[in-house]
Parts: sequence; structure tokens; C-alpha cells
Amino acid sequence: MDEANGRNRAKTDSGAERRISDSGKNKRESKERVTLKKEIGLLSACAIIIGNIIGSGIFISPKGVLEHAGSVGFSLIVWVLGGGICALGSLCYAELGVTIPKSGGDYSYVTEIFGGLVGFLLLWSAVWIMYPTTLAVIALTFSNYVLQPAFPNCLPPYIATRLLSTICILLLTWVNCSSVRWATRIQDFFTIGKLLALVLIIIVGMVQICKGHYDALEPQAAFEFIREPSVGQIALAFLQASFAFSGWNFLNYVTEEVVEPRRNLPRAIYISIPLVTLVYTLTNIAYFSSMTPEELLASNAVAVTFGEKLLGMFSWVMPISVALSTFGGINGYLFTSSRLCFSGAREGHLPYLLAMIHLKSCTPIPALLVCCTATIVILCIGETHNLINYVSFINYLSYGVTIAGLLYYRWKKPKLVRPIKVNLLIPISYLVFWAVLLGFSLYSEPVVCGMGLVIMLTGVPIYFIGASSTKLPQDRIRARPCQYQGPVRLQSAVCLCPKCKW
Repeated sequence: MDEANGRNRAKTDSGAERRISDSGKNKRESKERVTLKKEIGLLSACAIIIGNIIGSGIFISPKGVLEHAGSVGFSLIVWVLGGGICALGSLCYAELGVTIPKSGGDYSYVTEIFGGLVGFLLLWSAVWIMYPTTLAVIALTFSNYVLQPAFPNCLPPYIATRLLSTICILLLTWVNCSSVRWATRIQDFFTIGKLLALVLIIIVGMVQICKGHYDALEPQAAFEFIREPSVGQIALAFLQASFAFSGWNFLNYVTEEVVEPRRNLPRAIYISIPLVTLVYTLTNIAYFSSMTPEELLASNAVAVTFGEKLLGMFSWVMPISVALSTFGGINGYLFTSSRLCFSGAREGHLPYLLAMIHLKSCTPIPALLVCCTATIVILCIGETHNLINYVSFINYLSYGVTIAGLLYYRWKKPKLVRPIKVNLLIPISYLVFWAVLLGFSLYSEPVVCGMGLVIMLTGVPIYFIGASSTKLPQDRIRARPCQYQGPVRLQSAVCLCPKCKW
């Protein structure tokens, strides 16, 4: 009997020791786990939204909006309504961001709601075409404006613009690889800088209006149409304005790095979108205070023409301001698009190496290098503006699919806890506008929109060939060490580690 009790006590003590040992092991593993740091506060969150929206668009799109809208007054209405539509979409994304708290934005939400194939198609078009092309165009805008003072009577040389653009991309990639804090500080600084540049334009424009220079803004002249408007042209005017507002959803790509996302995500949206809409509208009013519609349509660089007419010897301020604006835009796009690539690898739709982060700096270095490389390749190809026309349709298509997913998720999981729950009229209103906009855009530009769809659908065979089996658990890596020896050695060499334990 005593021997039996002794054996039972021994078993109990042994079990307790094992539990204590397991508990200690779990604690050590939780301490050793490396994750993306939560370093994005409310100010940096606002800076990411504003910095990504205000890039080269406000200096390019006014001409396109006026050309398709047909009159000054209607173009201003398009700018205001464009901001309102972005606000509706942002509110929907705020609900998705706290309900599905993953980095990756549209891709993560669509993958969670509709499954891997739809999510992969968005990821495919975004990582390899959409964001690298946009980055390339912004970088080229930056280099053109920086080099313009050196070539006042002609366009800067092709090689010079590509070389400067590449240097800019490489520099900002290094910064983003080195520290999240550095990247967000750069974003904060250049966001303030670009807002000050636009404030300068607005102040000079308001001074002109106070002096009585507002002929183009008087009601009779403002709504005098250059040509008869059509529904298709109006849709294209909204697409042009939407290009300038693109980036309003980028904070959702870094949700996991936002401090208290349930509070700061909606606050950043409430602050940023109305502010950008106000700035854009006032900037266009300022343009029309010094330029006639014909002069604006004839200008290839609206801000430079504005500066030459009103700033005199200080006209050099405008090219520098545009360069600062685009530099901050490049940093913001690199920061957020790399997180999309990181999220895609973590879900198994891209090689697992891209889901790794640096052990010390906690930055997704492989994902950043992929985004940098894709951008430089497109820079070398050259014809980026045509690619932008193709993929802009995909961009707005992804917005609609994501917000439609919100409605489906409400129906699929009605009891799911939602810290933010928008009124159903908001996503429905957005989807009605979205369907009309894309329908008439497809009618007006069938080749451009059709090519956008073709680019997206090329991802279908890629998904079934290899993407669905890309994500590999650790035991399979250990079972076939020769196949993964290269990535493992690279991982050790550059101090990379998985985002979490497999």
C-alpha cells in the first residue's frame, strides 16, 4: 500500500514538474517570438493616409478632371464628391480593419471572406503590377521636377531621370529596411512639407481672389461647358479624381503595427479624408484664380505654370515642393506595399521567405526588396503610363469587391463581434456609385479596362500551379532540408526569422 502511494506521489510530482517545465518553455517561446512592432500612433497613422493620398495626383489630375468634366464648376463638384466617396469607403474599411485585424488591407479581408483564389488575384495584380507601377510613376515625377531647373528649355534626359528615380527608390528601401521608426518619421516630415506646399498655393490663390481675379469662378463662367458632357466622360472625370485620392485605404495594410487600432484607425480616417478633400478643393480653386481653363488644359505641369505666373523669382519653390511631395509618396507606398507582400507570403500565396522579418529591426526586409526590385524593373521598361491606365480599373474593382465582402461577412457571421459597425446605407451607397462608375468607364474605355481585367486574370493559372501550395509548415522544411537549404542559410545570414512560430 505504501509502495503504491509512493508511486502515485512520484507520478504526481513528475506530472507537476512537466507542467512547470512546459509552462516555462511556453513563456520562453512567447518571449522569443518576434512580431511587427506597434509603433504607429495617431499622428503617424494620419501621416500615412495623407502622405499616400497627396503625392503626384494633385499636380497631375486637375487637367484630366477638367478635360472630362467639361467645366470649372463641375470639376470642383467632382473633387468634393470624390472626397465624399473616399470617406464612405474608408468607413467601411475601418469596420473591416478592426473586425479582421490583419495587415494586408484588401487582400487580407478578401482572402478571409471569399477564399484564396479571389485574394490571390488581388495580391497578384497589386504586388507585381499596380504598386510597382505607381511607385515608378511617382519616382519619375520626382526626378523630372528635381532635374527641371537644370533643363529649363527641354525635358530631362531619359537616363538621368531613370538613374535619379532608382537612387531614390534604393535610398528609401534602405531606410524602410533599417527602422520602422525612421520610415514613419520621414513620412511625418514630408507629409507636413507637402501640406505646407499646398497651403502656399492656396494662400497665393486666395490673395488673387481677394484682388478680384476670379473670373473663371463666377457662376456663369464656371458652368460654361467647353463641350457637351456625357455620362461616360463624367465617369472618367471621377476616375481621374479618384487617382488623386488613391491611397485612402493604405493604413489598413499596416493594421498590426497601429497602436490601439480600434481607436486610432477610425480617428485617423475622420481626420485625414476631410482634410485632404478640403485641401484638394481649395488647391483647384487657387489654380483657377490665376489660370483660365484653356491655360490649365494646355499645361503639362499645372503647379509649375501656377508658380511661373504668380511667384516670379520664387517660382523655383513649386518644383521643389512637388519633389518633396512625391518623395514622401514613394516612402509611403514602399512602407505599405511591402506589408501587403509580407501578408501574402504569410497566407501562403507567395514564397515563405517573404513572410520573414529582421530579428533586430523587426522590418520585413525580403518583402521590401521584392517591391524595390519590381519597381526598378518597371522603371527600366519605361511605358508606365499605359500600365497605369490598365491597372487603375483593377484598383477600383478591388475596392468594390472588398466592400461587397463586408456585406457578405455581415450575412455570413452576424454574431461576430464588430468594434466598429457602420450603417448598411454606407457600403450600399458606395457600391451603387462604384457599379455606375466602372460600368460607364468600361463602356467609354473598353480596351483599357479590358486589359486591366486580362492582367488580373493571368493570376488564375499561377494560383492553381503553385500559389496554393506555397505555404509550408516547419516539419516539411525539416523533412526536406536540401530543398530549403538556400533559404535557411540566407535567413541565418541576414538575421531573418519567421513572424511567428510555425
